[in-house]
Amino acid sequence: MSKELEIEFKNMLTNDEFIALKEAFQLTDEKFHTQANHYFDTPDFALRHQKCGLRIREVAERFECTLKEPASGIGLIETTDLLAEAHVRAVLAGEATIDAPEVHERLAHRGVVEQNLQLLGTLSTTRAEISYKGGLLVLDHSLYADTEDYELEYEVTDEATGHVIFVELLKEYGIATRPAQKKVARFVAAMNRKRGI
Repeated sequence: MSKELEIEFKNMLTNDEFIALKEAFQLTDEKFHTQANHYFDTPDFALRHQKCGLRIREVAERFECTLKEPASGIGLIETTDLLAEAHVRAVLAGEATIDAPEVHERLAHRGVVEQNLQLLGTLSTTRAEISYKGGLLVLDHSLYADTEDYELEYEVTDEATGHVIFVELLKEYGIATRPAQKKVARFVAAMNRKRGI
């Protein structure tokens, strides 16, 4: 289990900008990995209404359950538990509830019961990560609900310094400022569009 503060800057990219950054940072296809984010909420979106997001992430042979909550001040608090693959498969099939002890504690604190959670769907991301000026630069290409998007993230420990570096990076590569919602918010919006809501 881990608990950490996440401070990140995000910007949506066009396909051309994504390709340009791949080339500028010499990111070959081999440097990208694919991960699946399975999103959960209650039927009445109790987590979304509290500005929280719950996912099970699948990367290679690793399965982790993460709850993201607003931090007091800046960023998000992430609480993460590792899960066994067999358990995750049962959860995704609707045969089991999420059994993640630390996440359970935080959900209980927010009045959310695991039995009320349901799978909203899956977002698949192809991602490359590189160290950049004291932070972690992330290029994402995501597919979900008949939607495809490209995103640049910059994860840092110091908000003020990170913001300056991120803005300079966007200027250096001629990238327009396009604030990005969290993936779970984009996913839910796309699912609603698909359902005609």
